Amino acid sequence: MSNRLNAPNDLRAFWMPFTANRQFKKEPRMFVGAKDMYYTTHDGRQVLDGTAGLWCVNAGHCRPKITEAIREQAGELDYAPAFQLGHPKAFELANRLVDIAPEGMDHVLYTNSGSESVETALKVALAYHRVKGNGSRFRLIGRERGYHGVNFGGISVGGIVSNRKMFGTLLAGVDHMPHTHQPGKNTFTRGEPEHGGDIATELERIVTLHDASTIAAVIVEPVAGSTGVLIPPKGYLQKLREICTKHGILLIFDEVITGFGRLGAPFAAQYYDVKPDIITTAKGLTNGVIPMGAVFVTSEIHDAFMNGPEHMIEFFHGYTYSGNPIAAAAALATLDTYKEEGLLTRAGELSDYWADALHSLKDCPNVIDIRNTGLIGAIELDPIAGEPTKRAFTAFLRAYENGLLIRTTGDIIALSPPLIIERKHIDELFGKLRGILQNNI
Repeated sequence: MSNRLNAPNDLRAFWMPFTANRQFKKEPRMFVGAKDMYYTTHDGRQVLDGTAGLWCVNAGHCRPKITEAIREQAGELDYAPAFQLGHPKAFELANRLVDIAPEGMDHVLYTNSGSESVETALKVALAYHRVKGNGSRFRLIGRERGYHGVNFGGISVGGIVSNRKMFGTLLAGVDHMPHTHQPGKNTFTRGEPEHGGDIATELERIVTLHDASTIAAVIVEPVAGSTGVLIPPKGYLQKLREICTKHGILLIFDEVITGFGRLGAPFAAQYYDVKPDIITTAKGLTNGVIPMGAVFVTSEIHDAFMNGPEHMIEFFHGYTYSGNPIAAAAALATLDTYKEEGLLTRAGELSDYWADALHSLKDCPNVIDIRNTGLIGAIELDPIAGEPTKRAFTAFLRAYENGLLIRTTGDIIALSPPLIIERKHIDELFGKLRGILQNNI
Protein backbone atom coordinates (compact mmCIF):
# COMPACT_ATOMS: atom_id res chain seq x y z
CA MET A 1 0.00 0.00 0.00
CA SER A 2 1.23 3.47 -0.83
CA ASN A 3 1.36 6.06 1.91
CA ARG A 4 -0.73 8.31 -0.32
CA LEU A 5 -3.67 5.92 -0.03
CA ASN A 6 -3.19 5.17 3.63
CA ALA A 7 -2.96 8.72 4.95
CA PRO A 8 -5.08 11.46 3.34
CA ASN A 9 -3.50 14.75 4.31
CA ASP A 10 -6.68 16.75 4.91
CA LEU A 11 -10.31 15.67 5.48
CA ARG A 12 -11.95 19.11 5.40
CA ALA A 13 -13.03 19.50 1.77
CA PHE A 14 -15.12 16.34 1.29
CA TRP A 15 -18.73 16.80 2.50
CA MET A 16 -19.54 13.12 2.91
CA PRO A 17 -22.96 11.68 1.94
CA PHE A 18 -25.34 10.24 4.55
CA THR A 19 -22.58 10.59 7.14
CA ALA A 20 -22.15 12.20 10.55
CA ASN A 21 -19.30 14.28 9.14
CA ARG A 22 -18.04 15.78 12.40
CA GLN A 23 -17.95 12.43 14.18
CA PHE A 24 -16.25 10.73 11.23
CA LYS A 25 -13.53 13.34 10.84
CA LYS A 26 -12.62 13.06 14.51
CA GLU A 27 -12.22 9.27 14.19
CA PRO A 28 -11.87 8.41 10.46
CA ARG A 29 -12.67 4.93 9.21
CA MET A 30 -10.78 4.34 5.98
CA PHE A 31 -10.79 1.40 3.58
CA VAL A 32 -7.72 1.18 1.36
CA GLY A 33 -8.09 -2.27 -0.20
CA ALA A 34 -10.54 -5.11 -0.75
CA LYS A 35 -10.62 -8.69 -1.97
CA ASP A 36 -13.51 -11.13 -2.21
CA MET A 37 -15.33 -10.97 1.18
CA TYR A 38 -13.02 -8.57 3.02
CA TYR A 39 -11.99 -4.93 3.13
CA THR A 40 -8.56 -3.79 4.32
CA THR A 41 -8.47 -0.75 6.60
CA HIS A 42 -5.87 2.02 6.63
CA ASP A 43 -4.27 0.39 9.67
CA GLY A 44 -4.03 -3.02 8.02
CA ARG A 45 -7.01 -4.84 9.57
CA GLN A 46 -9.36 -7.17 7.67
CA VAL A 47 -13.08 -6.30 7.82
CA LEU A 48 -15.71 -8.83 6.74
CA ASP A 49 -18.16 -7.17 4.36
CA GLY A 50 -21.64 -7.85 5.73
CA THR A 51 -23.36 -5.37 3.42
CA ALA A 52 -21.88 -5.91 -0.07
CA GLY A 53 -20.52 -2.38 0.19
CA LEU A 54 -23.85 -0.55 -0.06
CA TRP A 55 -26.02 -3.46 -1.27
CA CYS A 56 -24.03 -3.48 -4.53
CA VAL A 57 -20.88 -5.67 -4.52
CA ASN A 58 -22.83 -8.87 -5.18
CA ALA A 59 -19.92 -10.80 -6.70
CA GLY A 60 -17.40 -9.82 -4.05
CA HIS A 61 -14.51 -7.40 -4.31
CA CYS A 62 -11.87 -6.94 -7.00
CA ARG A 63 -12.99 -9.85 -9.15
CA PRO A 64 -10.41 -10.49 -11.92
CA LYS A 65 -12.79 -10.74 -14.89
CA ILE A 66 -14.41 -7.39 -14.07
CA THR A 67 -11.10 -5.66 -13.36
CA GLU A 68 -9.60 -6.87 -16.62
CA ALA A 69 -12.66 -5.87 -18.66
CA ILE A 70 -12.40 -2.31 -17.35
CA ARG A 71 -8.68 -2.17 -18.11
CA GLU A 72 -9.12 -3.43 -21.66
CA GLN A 73 -12.05 -1.16 -22.43
CA ALA A 74 -10.29 1.93 -21.12
CA GLY A 75 -7.46 1.32 -23.57
CA GLU A 76 -9.76 0.63 -26.53
CA LEU A 77 -12.68 3.10 -26.30
CA ASP A 78 -12.92 5.33 -23.26
CA TYR A 79 -16.05 7.30 -24.13
CA ALA A 80 -18.62 7.45 -26.91
CA PRO A 81 -21.54 9.90 -27.15
CA ALA A 82 -24.88 8.33 -26.33
CA PHE A 83 -27.01 10.74 -28.39
CA GLN A 84 -27.49 9.73 -32.04
CA LEU A 85 -24.41 7.48 -31.80
CA GLY A 86 -23.61 4.18 -30.13
CA HIS A 87 -20.99 1.56 -29.43
CA PRO A 88 -21.35 -2.24 -29.61
CA LYS A 89 -21.13 -3.10 -25.92
CA ALA A 90 -24.16 -0.97 -24.99
CA PHE A 91 -26.31 -3.05 -27.34
CA GLU A 92 -24.70 -6.34 -26.32
CA LEU A 93 -25.34 -5.55 -22.67
CA ALA A 94 -28.99 -4.64 -23.25
CA ASN A 95 -29.53 -7.98 -25.00
CA ARG A 96 -27.84 -9.85 -22.17
CA LEU A 97 -29.96 -8.03 -19.61
CA VAL A 98 -33.32 -8.76 -21.22
CA ASP A 99 -32.26 -12.41 -21.48
CA ILE A 100 -32.27 -12.70 -17.67
CA ALA A 101 -35.11 -10.25 -17.03
CA PRO A 102 -38.71 -11.31 -16.40
CA GLU A 103 -40.50 -12.35 -19.57
CA GLY A 104 -41.80 -9.38 -21.53
CA MET A 105 -39.27 -6.86 -20.21
CA ASP A 106 -37.74 -6.43 -23.64
CA HIS A 107 -36.14 -2.97 -23.65
CA VAL A 108 -33.55 -1.14 -21.54
CA LEU A 109 -32.71 2.50 -20.88
CA TYR A 110 -29.35 3.23 -19.24
CA THR A 111 -28.70 5.52 -16.28
CA ASN A 112 -25.83 6.11 -13.86
CA SER A 113 -27.42 5.30 -10.49
CA GLY A 114 -30.50 4.00 -8.76
CA SER A 115 -31.71 7.56 -8.22
CA GLU A 116 -31.48 8.25 -11.96
CA SER A 117 -33.19 4.95 -12.72
CA VAL A 118 -36.16 6.01 -10.61
CA GLU A 119 -36.33 9.45 -12.25
CA THR A 120 -36.22 7.75 -15.65
CA ALA A 121 -38.97 5.28 -14.74
CA LEU A 122 -41.27 8.02 -13.45
CA LYS A 123 -40.75 10.08 -16.61
CA VAL A 124 -41.35 7.05 -18.83
CA ALA A 125 -44.60 6.34 -16.99
CA LEU A 126 -45.89 9.90 -17.33
CA ALA A 127 -44.84 10.18 -20.97
CA TYR A 128 -46.32 6.78 -21.83
CA HIS A 129 -49.80 7.81 -20.77
CA ARG A 130 -49.44 11.07 -22.66
CA VAL A 131 -48.43 9.40 -25.94
CA LYS A 132 -51.33 6.99 -25.46
CA GLY A 133 -53.70 9.95 -25.25
CA ASN A 134 -54.19 9.73 -21.47
CA GLY A 135 -52.51 12.96 -20.44
CA SER A 136 -54.80 13.30 -17.43
CA ARG A 137 -52.79 10.53 -15.73
CA PHE A 138 -50.23 12.63 -13.89
CA ARG A 139 -50.31 11.25 -10.35
CA LEU A 140 -47.57 9.05 -8.93
CA ILE A 141 -48.21 6.80 -5.94
CA GLY A 142 -45.40 5.72 -3.63
CA ARG A 143 -45.40 4.16 -0.18
CA GLU A 144 -44.63 5.24 3.37
CA ARG A 145 -41.08 4.23 4.35
CA GLY A 146 -40.21 3.71 0.69
CA TYR A 147 -36.74 4.65 -0.56
CA HIS A 148 -36.31 5.56 -4.22
CA GLY A 149 -33.08 7.51 -4.26
CA VAL A 150 -32.42 11.14 -3.47
CA ASN A 151 -33.45 13.14 -6.56
CA PHE A 152 -36.65 15.16 -6.45
CA GLY A 153 -38.83 12.53 -8.07
CA GLY A 154 -37.42 9.81 -5.85
CA ILE A 155 -37.88 11.67 -2.57
CA SER A 156 -41.36 12.74 -3.65
CA VAL A 157 -42.62 9.18 -4.15
CA GLY A 158 -40.37 7.97 -1.33
CA GLY A 159 -41.64 7.89 2.21
CA ILE A 160 -38.64 8.33 4.52
CA VAL A 161 -39.23 11.54 6.45
CA SER A 162 -35.61 12.55 6.98
CA ASN A 163 -35.00 12.37 3.23
CA ARG A 164 -37.95 14.68 2.48
CA LYS A 165 -38.45 17.22 5.24
CA MET A 166 -35.81 19.80 4.27
CA PHE A 167 -36.60 20.13 0.56
CA GLY A 168 -39.85 22.03 0.22
CA THR A 169 -43.04 20.99 -1.52
CA LEU A 170 -41.44 18.39 -3.85
CA LEU A 171 -43.46 17.06 -6.82
CA ALA A 172 -47.16 17.82 -6.98
CA GLY A 173 -49.75 15.09 -7.47
CA VAL A 174 -48.04 12.45 -5.33
CA ASP A 175 -49.76 10.25 -2.76
CA HIS A 176 -48.56 7.38 -0.58
CA MET A 177 -49.85 3.97 0.37
CA PRO A 178 -49.24 2.78 3.94
CA HIS A 179 -46.18 0.64 4.62
CA THR A 180 -46.58 -3.05 5.42
CA HIS A 181 -44.66 -3.26 8.70
CA GLN A 182 -46.82 -4.82 11.47
CA PRO A 183 -44.42 -5.69 14.29
CA GLY A 184 -47.19 -6.71 16.68
CA LYS A 185 -48.37 -9.43 14.31
CA ASN A 186 -45.23 -10.41 12.39
CA THR A 187 -42.38 -10.16 14.90
CA PHE A 188 -39.46 -12.56 14.28
CA THR A 189 -40.97 -13.86 11.03
CA ARG A 190 -38.82 -15.94 8.71
CA GLY A 191 -39.50 -14.93 5.11
CA GLU A 192 -42.83 -13.47 4.02
CA PRO A 193 -45.07 -12.42 6.91
CA GLU A 194 -48.47 -14.06 7.22
CA HIS A 195 -50.25 -10.81 8.12
CA GLY A 196 -50.59 -7.65 6.08
CA GLY A 197 -51.32 -8.74 2.51
CA ASP A 198 -54.64 -6.92 2.69
CA ILE A 199 -52.83 -3.60 3.16
CA ALA A 200 -52.54 -3.55 -0.64
CA THR A 201 -56.25 -2.74 -0.82
CA GLU A 202 -55.40 0.74 0.49
CA LEU A 203 -54.47 1.45 -3.11
CA GLU A 204 -58.16 1.10 -3.97
CA ARG A 205 -58.94 3.84 -1.45
CA ILE A 206 -56.38 6.11 -3.09
CA VAL A 207 -57.83 5.32 -6.52
CA THR A 208 -61.30 6.21 -5.24
CA LEU A 209 -60.00 9.47 -3.77
CA HIS A 210 -58.20 10.69 -6.91
CA ASP A 211 -59.94 8.63 -9.64
CA ALA A 212 -57.98 6.12 -11.68
CA SER A 213 -58.01 8.43 -14.71
CA THR A 214 -55.52 10.71 -12.92
CA ILE A 215 -53.01 8.04 -11.75
CA ALA A 216 -50.03 7.19 -13.94
CA ALA A 217 -48.01 4.74 -11.85
CA VAL A 218 -47.43 3.04 -8.52
CA ILE A 219 -43.82 2.50 -7.42
CA VAL A 220 -42.70 0.13 -4.67
CA GLU A 221 -39.61 -1.76 -3.63
CA PRO A 222 -40.52 -5.47 -3.60
CA VAL A 223 -38.45 -5.63 -0.41
CA ALA A 224 -38.09 -2.23 1.24
CA GLY A 225 -34.36 -2.19 1.90
CA SER A 226 -33.01 1.12 3.10
CA THR A 227 -35.83 1.66 5.57
CA GLY A 228 -34.80 -1.47 7.46
CA VAL A 229 -35.65 -4.56 5.37
CA LEU A 230 -39.45 -4.80 5.28
CA ILE A 231 -40.49 -8.07 3.64
CA PRO A 232 -43.74 -8.04 1.61
CA PRO A 233 -46.55 -9.95 3.32
CA LYS A 234 -47.95 -12.97 1.51
CA GLY A 235 -50.18 -11.90 -1.37
CA TYR A 236 -49.34 -8.20 -1.07
CA LEU A 237 -47.42 -7.71 -4.33
CA GLN A 238 -49.86 -9.91 -6.23
CA LYS A 239 -52.77 -7.75 -5.02
CA LEU A 240 -50.99 -4.55 -6.05
CA ARG A 241 -50.56 -6.03 -9.52
CA GLU A 242 -54.25 -6.89 -9.72
CA ILE A 243 -55.35 -3.42 -8.70
CA CYS A 244 -52.98 -1.66 -11.10
CA THR A 245 -54.11 -3.87 -13.99
CA LYS A 246 -57.75 -3.27 -13.14
CA HIS A 247 -57.35 0.52 -13.30
CA GLY A 248 -54.80 0.86 -16.12
CA ILE A 249 -52.04 2.02 -13.76
CA LEU A 250 -48.40 1.15 -14.44
CA LEU A 251 -46.62 -0.83 -11.71
CA ILE A 252 -42.95 0.01 -11.16
CA PHE A 253 -40.72 -2.29 -9.13
CA ASP A 254 -37.68 -0.53 -7.69
CA GLU A 255 -35.16 -3.38 -7.76
CA VAL A 256 -32.03 -1.33 -7.21
CA ILE A 257 -31.36 -3.52 -4.15
CA THR A 258 -33.21 -6.76 -4.98
CA GLY A 259 -31.97 -7.02 -8.56
CA PHE A 260 -29.16 -9.36 -9.63
CA GLY A 261 -29.57 -12.29 -7.28
CA ARG A 262 -30.19 -10.82 -3.85
CA LEU A 263 -33.23 -13.04 -3.20
CA GLY A 264 -32.15 -16.15 -5.10
CA ALA A 265 -33.50 -15.20 -8.53
CA PRO A 266 -32.20 -12.61 -10.99
CA PHE A 267 -35.00 -10.22 -9.97
CA ALA A 268 -37.57 -10.04 -7.20
CA ALA A 269 -40.29 -9.95 -9.86
CA GLN A 270 -39.33 -13.54 -10.70
CA TYR A 271 -38.89 -14.56 -7.08
CA TYR A 272 -42.40 -13.37 -6.16
CA ASP A 273 -43.87 -14.28 -9.58
CA VAL A 274 -45.29 -10.79 -10.12
CA LYS A 275 -44.75 -8.98 -13.42
CA PRO A 276 -44.40 -5.19 -13.19
CA ASP A 277 -44.48 -2.84 -16.17
CA ILE A 278 -41.14 -1.17 -15.36
CA ILE A 279 -38.15 -2.32 -13.29
CA THR A 280 -35.42 0.00 -12.02
CA THR A 281 -31.93 -1.35 -11.33
CA ALA A 282 -28.37 -0.19 -10.57
CA LYS A 283 -25.95 -1.36 -7.82
CA GLY A 284 -25.34 -5.03 -8.68
CA LEU A 285 -25.45 -4.31 -12.41
CA THR A 286 -21.72 -3.51 -12.40
CA ASN A 287 -20.94 -5.09 -9.02
CA GLY A 288 -20.70 -1.55 -7.66
CA VAL A 289 -17.43 -0.99 -9.51
CA ILE A 290 -18.56 1.80 -11.86
CA PRO A 291 -21.78 3.84 -11.62
CA MET A 292 -24.45 2.43 -13.93
CA GLY A 293 -28.16 1.73 -13.83
CA ALA A 294 -30.71 0.19 -16.16
CA VAL A 295 -34.47 0.61 -16.48
CA PHE A 296 -36.42 -2.28 -18.00
CA VAL A 297 -39.71 -1.66 -19.79
CA THR A 298 -42.18 -3.83 -21.64
CA SER A 299 -42.50 -3.83 -25.40
CA GLU A 300 -45.96 -2.28 -24.99
CA ILE A 301 -44.43 0.78 -23.34
CA HIS A 302 -41.47 1.01 -25.73
CA ASP A 303 -43.57 0.58 -28.86
CA ALA A 304 -46.02 3.31 -27.81
CA PHE A 305 -43.24 5.84 -28.39
CA MET A 306 -42.17 4.49 -31.80
CA ASN A 307 -44.49 6.65 -33.87
CA GLY A 308 -44.17 9.77 -35.98
CA PRO A 309 -41.38 10.67 -38.43
CA GLU A 310 -38.41 8.31 -38.10
CA HIS A 311 -35.88 11.16 -37.97
CA MET A 312 -37.50 12.62 -34.84
CA ILE A 313 -36.39 11.81 -31.28
CA GLU A 314 -39.09 9.66 -29.68
CA PHE A 315 -38.32 10.34 -25.99
CA PHE A 316 -36.51 13.46 -24.81
CA HIS A 317 -34.56 11.97 -21.97
CA GLY A 318 -31.07 10.58 -21.33
CA TYR A 319 -27.68 11.25 -19.76
CA THR A 320 -24.20 12.09 -21.00
CA TYR A 321 -22.99 8.78 -19.59
CA SER A 322 -25.93 6.55 -20.63
CA GLY A 323 -24.37 3.23 -21.64
CA ASN A 324 -20.82 4.46 -21.04
CA PRO A 325 -18.35 2.04 -22.72
CA ILE A 326 -16.32 1.29 -19.60
CA ALA A 327 -19.44 0.84 -17.48
CA ALA A 328 -20.92 -1.45 -20.14
CA ALA A 329 -17.74 -3.52 -20.18
CA ALA A 330 -17.84 -3.80 -16.40
CA ALA A 331 -21.50 -4.86 -16.50
CA LEU A 332 -20.86 -7.52 -19.13
CA ALA A 333 -18.01 -8.96 -17.09
CA THR A 334 -20.22 -8.84 -14.00
CA LEU A 335 -22.94 -10.81 -15.78
CA ASP A 336 -20.30 -13.33 -16.90
CA THR A 337 -19.13 -13.71 -13.29
CA TYR A 338 -22.69 -14.17 -12.04
CA LYS A 339 -23.35 -16.84 -14.69
CA GLU A 340 -20.09 -18.76 -14.29
CA GLU A 341 -20.42 -18.94 -10.49
CA GLY A 342 -24.20 -19.37 -10.28
CA LEU A 343 -24.52 -16.23 -8.17
CA LEU A 344 -27.98 -15.20 -9.37
CA THR A 345 -29.46 -18.22 -7.59
CA ARG A 346 -26.89 -18.73 -4.82
CA ALA A 347 -28.96 -16.83 -2.24
CA GLY A 348 -31.59 -19.54 -2.50
CA GLU A 349 -29.02 -22.20 -1.69
CA LEU A 350 -27.81 -20.40 1.44
CA SER A 351 -31.03 -18.76 2.61
CA ASP A 352 -31.94 -21.38 5.24
CA TYR A 353 -28.47 -21.38 6.79
CA TRP A 354 -28.49 -17.57 6.71
CA ALA A 355 -31.93 -17.42 8.34
CA ASP A 356 -30.95 -19.87 11.08
CA ALA A 357 -27.85 -17.86 11.95
CA LEU A 358 -29.70 -14.54 11.84
CA HIS A 359 -32.61 -15.67 14.01
CA SER A 360 -30.22 -17.24 16.52
CA LEU A 361 -29.66 -13.66 17.78
CA LYS A 362 -33.25 -13.44 19.00
CA ASP A 363 -32.11 -13.90 22.62
CA CYS A 364 -29.62 -11.01 22.56
CA PRO A 365 -30.31 -7.95 24.71
CA ASN A 366 -32.41 -5.17 23.13
CA VAL A 367 -33.32 -7.20 20.02
CA ILE A 368 -37.02 -6.60 19.39
CA ASP A 369 -37.42 -8.05 15.88
CA ILE A 370 -35.56 -10.00 13.19
CA ARG A 371 -36.54 -10.19 9.50
CA ASN A 372 -35.06 -12.03 6.52
CA THR A 373 -35.46 -13.12 2.93
CA GLY A 374 -32.85 -14.45 0.51
CA LEU A 375 -29.48 -13.07 1.61
CA ILE A 376 -30.96 -10.03 3.33
CA GLY A 377 -31.51 -9.63 7.05
CA ALA A 378 -32.51 -7.04 9.60
CA ILE A 379 -32.10 -6.88 13.36
CA GLU A 380 -34.28 -4.24 14.97
CA LEU A 381 -33.05 -2.86 18.28
CA ASP A 382 -34.98 -1.20 21.07
CA PRO A 383 -34.09 2.52 20.84
CA ILE A 384 -32.39 4.24 23.75
CA ALA A 385 -34.94 6.55 25.35
CA GLY A 386 -34.42 10.08 24.08
CA GLU A 387 -31.51 9.04 21.81
CA PRO A 388 -32.93 7.45 18.65
CA THR A 389 -30.43 5.76 16.30
CA LYS A 390 -27.65 5.78 18.93
CA ARG A 391 -27.90 2.09 19.87
CA ALA A 392 -27.55 0.90 16.27
CA PHE A 393 -24.81 3.43 15.48
CA THR A 394 -22.87 2.21 18.50
CA ALA A 395 -23.22 -1.33 17.16
CA PHE A 396 -21.89 -0.12 13.79
CA LEU A 397 -18.81 1.40 15.43
CA ARG A 398 -18.17 -1.68 17.57
CA ALA A 399 -18.58 -3.93 14.54
CA TYR A 400 -16.01 -1.93 12.58
CA GLU A 401 -13.59 -2.16 15.49
CA ASN A 402 -14.13 -5.93 15.56
CA GLY A 403 -13.59 -6.52 11.85
CA LEU A 404 -17.18 -6.48 10.58
CA LEU A 405 -19.04 -4.07 8.31
CA ILE A 406 -22.77 -3.68 8.96
CA ARG A 407 -25.31 -1.09 7.79
CA THR A 408 -27.63 0.78 10.11
CA THR A 409 -30.81 2.74 9.44
CA GLY A 410 -32.50 4.22 12.45
CA ASP A 411 -32.12 1.57 15.15
CA ILE A 412 -32.09 -1.27 12.66
CA ILE A 413 -29.04 -3.27 11.59
CA ALA A 414 -29.32 -4.26 7.92
CA LEU A 415 -27.25 -7.06 6.40
CA SER A 416 -26.76 -8.00 2.73
CA PRO A 417 -23.39 -9.73 2.14
CA PRO A 418 -21.75 -10.46 -1.21
CA LEU A 419 -23.37 -13.47 -2.84
CA ILE A 420 -20.05 -15.33 -2.77
CA ILE A 421 -20.41 -15.66 1.01
CA GLU A 422 -19.74 -19.13 2.43
CA ARG A 423 -21.01 -20.77 5.60
CA LYS A 424 -17.77 -20.00 7.41
CA HIS A 425 -18.29 -16.30 6.68
CA ILE A 426 -21.88 -16.48 7.92
CA ASP A 427 -20.59 -18.06 11.13
CA GLU A 428 -17.97 -15.35 11.48
CA LEU A 429 -20.46 -12.56 10.80
CA PHE A 430 -23.07 -13.65 13.33
CA GLY A 431 -20.48 -14.75 15.87
CA LYS A 432 -19.02 -11.26 15.91
CA LEU A 433 -22.45 -9.65 15.91
CA ARG A 434 -23.56 -11.77 18.87
CA GLY A 435 -20.53 -10.63 20.84
CA ILE A 436 -21.38 -7.00 20.13
CA LEU A 437 -25.07 -7.30 20.99
CA GLN A 438 -24.39 -9.32 24.15
CA ASN A 439 -22.44 -6.36 25.52
CA ASN A 440 -25.69 -4.46 26.11
CA ILE A 441 -24.89 -1.62 23.73
